[in-house]
Amino acid sequence: MHATPSFTLQGLRRGFTATLPLGLGVFVYGLVFGVLSRQAGLTDLQALAMSAFVYAGASQLLAMELWGPAMDVAAVVLTTLVVNLRHVLMGAALAPWFQGFGPAKAYGSVFLMADENWAMAMGAYARGERDGAILAGGGLCVWVSWFAATAVGRVLTGGLAEPEAFGLDFAFTAVFLALLTGFWRGRADLPPWLAAAVVSLLAWAVLPGKWYILAGGLAGSLLAYMTYKERA
Repeated sequence: MHATPSFTLQGLRRGFTATLPLGLGVFVYGLVFGVLSRQAGLTDLQALAMSAFVYAGASQLLAMELWGPAMDVAAVVLTTLVVNLRHVLMGAALAPWFQGFGPAKAYGSVFLMADENWAMAMGAYARGERDGAILAGGGLCVWVSWFAATAVGRVLTGGLAEPEAFGLDFAFTAVFLALLTGFWRGRADLPPWLAAAVVSLLAWAVLPGKWYILAGGLAGSLLAYMTYKERA
């Protein structure tokens, strides 16, 4: 029988510590955002405020591609929405864990939710962990890493004017590949993963913007749900 859900300082520390290796990866591609934000013309205050309150690595990096004097605000908003729609599913997965918590703990944890600490927390939940502060602690680690990297990236702009020359442009991809391996449970996971990959590539080839991200995610999720129902 699983323990009753709780929210403790010990859980907060455990979550922070467990996420430190991923936090280092976040720091690396956070440097890229710091560099790109200066190249896009953001002030120090704007870049730091964006990392503190938007706190969405993929969306912020994509926004920098669209940023400029003649940028289409609607395109930035829509792109951010599409990229972050996965958080609806991620939040729904946390519902059994957080339904007994008050608004401050639940919504505070959701604000700190990123792909890295969500993956770590869900793995802990599957192993029987019921301390909800695990998610918040991991999120705090990611937030600190992201915010600090933004500041450092701004300072180092002169030396890192071309992030790809140092391989930093691959850091974002590398972190997500590391997260993916942590979810592997066996051959049954392969069909949804392949479906997500194939649909993403097809959507990338025929659809404008970043819709391929949502299309691949929905395809993989739908197939995973269907196969789960068949095994249940």
